[in-house]
Amino acid sequence: QVQLVESGGGSVQAGGSLRLSCVASGDTSDNVYMAWHRQAPGKEREFVSSIISDGTTNYADSVKDRFTISQDYAKNTIYLQMNSLKPGETAVYCCRYFDGNGGVYRTYWGQGTQVTISS
Repeated sequence: QVQLVESGGGSVQAGGSLRLSCVASGDTSDNVYMAWHRQAPGKEREFVSSIISDGTTNYADSVKDRFTISQDYAKNTIYLQMNSLKPGETAVYCCRYFDGNGGVYRTYWGQGTQVTISS
């Protein structure tokens, strides 16, 4: 089992910044894919950004050039620096962990952290 704990959410005004953290603990692997997703009230969960162990990153078009994902491999932690936040980005931001070893694939989700953007 892998446990994920997110932190760093809060309330900011439009144009502001927040930095989210997600710590993975438990039976973690060396080669993993971790990502941030978000779910706004009444909407489907959507992909925000991902990073894999070799440092390769990916972003949703809507957040490119404003959000930056990074990792501290030694601490099993990923971060999401969010700048120039928009009111429409109010959502619960969740961390996802995925790995695969010997044909066995696992995915885990954190509980999420609330991000509220006011106009």
